[in-house]
Amino acid sequence: MQNGILLTMVTLVLLLGVSLAFAAQTTLPPLVPVEDFFRNPEVVSFSISPDGKKLAYLKPWENRLNIHVRDIDGEGGERRLTSATERDIGGFFWKGSDRIAFARDRGGDENFHVFLVGLDGGEPRELTPFDGVKTWVLDDLEEDPRHMLISMNKNNPEVFDVYRCDLETGELTQIAANPGNITGWMTDHDGRLRGAYETDGVNQSLLYRATEDEPFKKLITTTFRDDFSPLMFSYDNRLMYIVSNLSRDKTAIYTFDPDKNEVLDLIYENPEVDASRLLSSKKRKVVTGVVYTTDKSHYHFFDEERRSMQETLDAKFPGYDVAVTDMDDEEQRVILAIFSDRSRGTYYLYDRRTEKLEKLADLAPWLKEDQMAPMTPIRFTARDGLTINGYLTLPVGVASKDLPVVVIPHGGPSARDTWGFDSEAQFLANRGAAVLQVNFRGSTGYGKSFWEAGFKQWGRGMQNDVSDGVQWLIAQGIADRERIAIYGGSYGGYAALAGAAFTPDLYACAVSYVGPSNIFTLLDSIPPYWEPLREMEYEMVGDPVKDKFLLEEISPVFHADKIRIPLLVAQGANDPRVKKAESDQIVEAVKKAGKDVVYMVKENEGHGFRNEENRIDFYRTMEDFFRRHLDTR
Repeated sequence: MQNGILLTMVTLVLLLGVSLAFAAQTTLPPLVPVEDFFRNPEVVSFSISPDGKKLAYLKPWENRLNIHVRDIDGEGGERRLTSATERDIGGFFWKGSDRIAFARDRGGDENFHVFLVGLDGGEPRELTPFDGVKTWVLDDLEEDPRHMLISMNKNNPEVFDVYRCDLETGELTQIAANPGNITGWMTDHDGRLRGAYETDGVNQSLLYRATEDEPFKKLITTTFRDDFSPLMFSYDNRLMYIVSNLSRDKTAIYTFDPDKNEVLDLIYENPEVDASRLLSSKKRKVVTGVVYTTDKSHYHFFDEERRSMQETLDAKFPGYDVAVTDMDDEEQRVILAIFSDRSRGTYYLYDRRTEKLEKLADLAPWLKEDQMAPMTPIRFTARDGLTINGYLTLPVGVASKDLPVVVIPHGGPSARDTWGFDSEAQFLANRGAAVLQVNFRGSTGYGKSFWEAGFKQWGRGMQNDVSDGVQWLIAQGIADRERIAIYGGSYGGYAALAGAAFTPDLYACAVSYVGPSNIFTLLDSIPPYWEPLREMEYEMVGDPVKDKFLLEEISPVFHADKIRIPLLVAQGANDPRVKKAESDQIVEAVKKAGKDVVYMVKENEGHGFRNEENRIDFYRTMEDFFRRHLDTR
């Protein structure tokens, strides 16, 4: 036992199995080029047209992911629909079977504009040509070929109004004005605007109306610590499926009658983790199951047809996760994504009538599964007795003893790491490092109490969980205590800076990627559309006035003189969430203290590097940094 960390029997068994599996091997697999882990996929995001006749997908052109389309029967060849050269197309969807809508921002500013393009290869038409405006597609209105519902902060940068967009004329008609406190809108299956979420800063209320001619009425008000969120309307548009943790710790899924303001039946609950994702059949108009994540993602089915299809597919790909990512309107032609912790993934087209499988593409055919490292779920007990879950990736080909380690706290922090292929973990394991990912307190998915345990614990209890995970690896003999690094992005970047400032003896070096360094300036510069949530941020992180001393204590920039390990900082100049000033401040403070710091700024990026050449440059720099300070290969 070290620093009060108790190793659970489950973890001992897991690690013993992993260690023995590699003990007999003595050489690492071939060194895989950095580019192979972080270049754009060969093809990605397959989607099938509603009529089941065409496939659309993203594929590199001029080093940028662009939308391509082809007929399923192979006639006509492949057609490229977009010609983006500055930034990848981030996502798209079919609007009918003859047009595709997509969104794109500029330089990472996250002010997304919506475009529409036909399959004839004509120039995409911009539907929201407004500078400095953020746009969302609220409802694609599948049954209405001429219109979509769009939300924009055009009138007030802090809140989003709703518009009906005429796709023929481009005309935008406002159908709902935000009074200043609505943080989300909800439509029913007929595309009618019937639900909304409002906040006063710390309390939130579900609003509802039976028809669009009526005013919204308030149904249920909760504090932001409680969850009572609608997932979807029932297919008759009468009831709602909601996710709630009222009077319980883990969120569960219920049916809810909004006209009677009454919770009805419990649909699904899990004793270990939150439940919040439904599966459904639009054709048959039934809810078919739920997806939940413990150590890995699992299904629970209510519908025998959907259960049977999943069992059939799982049997065809033993040892892999099989996810249905899209179907045509008849739900006969299905897009499958097949992946594991050692495979970035493969797409297949599956015909349910004939049970024919057609391989569409590997995302990264240049990566060899037998050279990739398994990701193992782990669990340990933190110094105050709280159970912490996470994942450990050990390099293939060497004994799991006295290894260099990179611990990667996730971003958010209201998020969690999950099992699956992780390019960063695989890249580092290929260089000979063990990779530890910790779902520290404050992570989501493990219930209300675990999430709330992270409130006002930046740099404290949350950071202790990360440190305890490192000490746990040292106690097992896996980690070489002289060769441990901390790296993360966003909140994880903050945790890396906090590790360097508050526990410098634990780490040999640190890497912060778009990470905040000064909580005062971070809270003072949030995007305008986060303004309605400011009081919630104060409760979760700290109030700059009431908690002044706390924020000074946990802001790494005020403790830069304690940072005595090498530091790498990477930042996007257009980041709207963590402004460039956050990285500027810590770099200046560390340099002023006479310490070693490498600073990388990309002028055409935002909160993370989307452009392929920038990603590769960053990870090449990281590779050299860890080679020098961790003695990785």
